[in-house]
Amino acid sequence: MSAPPRLTDQRGIALFTVLLLSLALSALVIGGSLVTTNSTMIRRYGDRMSMIENAALAGLEEARSQLNGTPGLYPDTGFVTLESGVAVVDAAGNVIPGLSRSTYAGPSGASSGQFGVFGSIISVVADNVNILMVRRQEITQESFAKFAYFTDDEGSSICFGGTDQIFGPVHSNDDICIWNGSNVRFRDLVTTGGTISGKSNAVFDLGFTENAGNIPMPTPADLNKLQIQATIGSMAFPGFTTGGTGQARTRIEFVALDLNGDGDTTDEDEGFIRVFQGNSGQEAYVVASPVGVASNSNCGDTMTSGHSIHTSGTPFVSIRDHSGSTENAAMNHSSTRCYLGGDPALSNGVFQVTAPGGFGSWVPWTGPVDPRVVTVAGTQAGYLHPITRALNPTFKGVIHVSGKVAVSGTVRSRVTVAATSDIIIADNVRQATDPSVGVCDDILGIVAGGSIIVANNMMNAPVQRPNTTWATMRPVGNSDEWIHAVLLTLNVFTVQNYNLPPSDVEDCGTTNWGRGCLQLTGGIIQRTRGAVGTTGGTGNLKRYSYNTCALTDPPPYFPTTGHFARNRFYTMDPVGFDVAAWFALYQQ
Repeated sequence: MSAPPRLTDQRGIALFTVLLLSLALSALVIGGSLVTTNSTMIRRYGDRMSMIENAALAGLEEARSQLNGTPGLYPDTGFVTLESGVAVVDAAGNVIPGLSRSTYAGPSGASSGQFGVFGSIISVVADNVNILMVRRQEITQESFAKFAYFTDDEGSSICFGGTDQIFGPVHSNDDICIWNGSNVRFRDLVTTGGTISGKSNAVFDLGFTENAGNIPMPTPADLNKLQIQATIGSMAFPGFTTGGTGQARTRIEFVALDLNGDGDTTDEDEGFIRVFQGNSGQEAYVVASPVGVASNSNCGDTMTSGHSIHTSGTPFVSIRDHSGSTENAAMNHSSTRCYLGGDPALSNGVFQVTAPGGFGSWVPWTGPVDPRVVTVAGTQAGYLHPITRALNPTFKGVIHVSGKVAVSGTVRSRVTVAATSDIIIADNVRQATDPSVGVCDDILGIVAGGSIIVANNMMNAPVQRPNTTWATMRPVGNSDEWIHAVLLTLNVFTVQNYNLPPSDVEDCGTTNWGRGCLQLTGGIIQRTRGAVGTTGGTGNLKRYSYNTCALTDPPPYFPTTGHFARNRFYTMDPVGFDVAAWFALYQQ
């Protein structure tokens, strides 16, 4: 027989098992507690981060509201501190413990070429455990260039009429009048601070709004800020206020040069200006104002026979250099043409620093001269001022004259010309790239503390010869006056002597008129509406178009309405962030 199994004592194993189970349960309890604690901490941290971000975002909007309420806070350069380490409050006005906020605002984005358009608001929020958050909102300044037509005062007895067609946004702080029986069409939104009379005589493609409130015009102080930007780019010039209406001692001629020989002048470094300063009393010469025959230094003939004064090598002789009866004969000749003061044509096509007769001289460029300019322009290379960042790295897109200035030429750049007094359109002002093609490489803003005047000179208007006939003396182009620019004047935009003869010399399309068409592509912003012609056929007929580039890519530092709109939003790295260094970098 086998022996029965032996019984052993297992109480020690049971105790050990109980201990193991107890430890496991304790670990589970502790683990669960840690998970709960970690989850709570993560949730609290997330809530804290969300609170800090909301505080930063709120700072951006509060700052933008502050700028819209007080536009004068916004600086021309550098940045302004709107808050500095202030306590943050919630929607109920209660202080959020442990949070402080600083907000800053200033211009930015100049590297895009849209100088003065973009700005930035930066909000920095810190808490008491060294959490730092930086958020930036890019803001867009609403430019007056967005308007195709803007007036503060519509003037007396001036209404839209005939077959006027206005492309682009329209606003007036005054009542708007439309003549009875007209066929006027507004292609964009029309707003007015008053009311519109004669609404049934017009078509409003995008509607209209009456009693929309006033938009304040810029002030002289706003325009004076442009001188700061011009000085940075070596484009601030002294001027004068002497001379009659439509006259100036200073004139700026835009010049586009084909530097790379590709057959066009549309490359980014091919824009220049040259500046002529007339001597005292030579305002009429500078702008080619109509004068008596014997003293006419701006016009001349190219007769090769009939006048003994014409010799080999001197095909052009000014009227004043003729003598006796030959003066009248030269002025009556079909080959006679007129030029603005200092034009090389007045010295037989040779550029001279000092104009023949000592009437004035060209202003030299003080910066380096690119060798290509010397190759293309020869002796005048040192008198061509670059208006692009490629050849003038400090150029801010602004040219400023203290006093009056006359302008003309071909614009290859994005530029604003500003003057403290009148700006005179002395001849055609056209972009190198026609604005009708919709390419926004070029744009011109003209900003006057006085009036903007289309001169009644021998370039823009027919000239009455000694034989009493009228003739167009402009050397190149047709009889129309062309202006590719957005115009802003603190007074009026007008055609000089628009109500004087002739009334039937130059054609505007198929319509016989006094001085032909005024072909303006851009916009007109003026304090008081001015006249450019009469129903009797004198002055110019309006042919206005809107440059849509002015809405999206306005001229540099063109005056703004004081409204800041939201643009893009950025999250910024807070490590080592320095607000002064950031604005310095993004204002280059």
